[in-house]
Amino acid sequence: MAEKEAVPVFVYKGAALARYGFGDDHPFGSDRHDAFHTELAKAELGNAVQYARPRQATVDELVLFHTPDYIDFVSRKSADGYGFLDGGDTPAFPGVFIAASDVVGTTLAAVDAVMAGEASSAFVPIAGLHHAGREHAAGFCVFNDCGVAAEYLRHKHGLARIAYVDIDAHHGDGVFYGFEQDPELFFADIHEDGRYLYPGTGAADETGKGRAQGTKLNIPLPPGADDRVFDSVWPRVMEYVDAAKPEFIIMQCGADCLDGDPITHLRFTENCHARAAAGLRTLAEKHCGGRIIGTGGGGYNRRNLARAWTRVVQAFA
Repeated sequence: MAEKEAVPVFVYKGAALARYGFGDDHPFGSDRHDAFHTELAKAELGNAVQYARPRQATVDELVLFHTPDYIDFVSRKSADGYGFLDGGDTPAFPGVFIAASDVVGTTLAAVDAVMAGEASSAFVPIAGLHHAGREHAAGFCVFNDCGVAAEYLRHKHGLARIAYVDIDAHHGDGVFYGFEQDPELFFADIHEDGRYLYPGTGAADETGKGRAQGTKLNIPLPPGADDRVFDSVWPRVMEYVDAAKPEFIIMQCGADCLDGDPITHLRFTENCHARAAAGLRTLAEKHCGGRIIGTGGGGYNRRNLARAWTRVVQAFA
């Protein structure tokens, strides 16, 4: 009997995805896309990886998570092309609506590919925009592709139990508060303590509200925490996700937790990304037919993000 053909990891690539950024002098510049893909090519993963193209989200998809008024606001600011979408962190620019919609649409394309069995898993480098709330932009994030993806999995694919795991140095506040009272969105986040870093949230006692009490896990770490600290807390995330028995896993793979990032203070190496991705892939295989996607998230040292995200793809493959 012939061996069953291996199903590749889809990795998303294209100018539409790369253009989400705020200028060459901004930490979130559009060069982040190519920095990653240059490093990934060196890994020579061959047929284990298939490159896939971005797509744009529709308004009907955006409204699964975001309010119509906020979507209209971004559209207007996109036409104006100046000012800020929030209090001063997230600049508007001409075409920002389309660029942000392309990020969301590409994450949804990754979801569809995994759900259809076309991809064993998927990775979207310029995604994981976890600060945007249902009604506002924040922290370089215009639309929250992870939040939209969780709602999309429910509305289009009929799933209920979604696990969201975030290792970005910054707390994933847009996802956390967007689902704080949702008992079937299982949220686990390892991040730098909010007393020292934006957005100032994610205390250990923030565990969900109402019927969702206990379905959220926040693990704040002190500045300077390294791989030894990560290794000491990661088993808590694994146990938590294992107990949740999710039907799909979304991993936010922010690389700003690595030593040398210009705006954060953690000191991880890319080995943490490899361990996290491999562990979550194992849990995905155990509980949900291997269904997992990774989204890039933050990371403002280009060498760091390129290496960390490449390790995620290698672990998925």
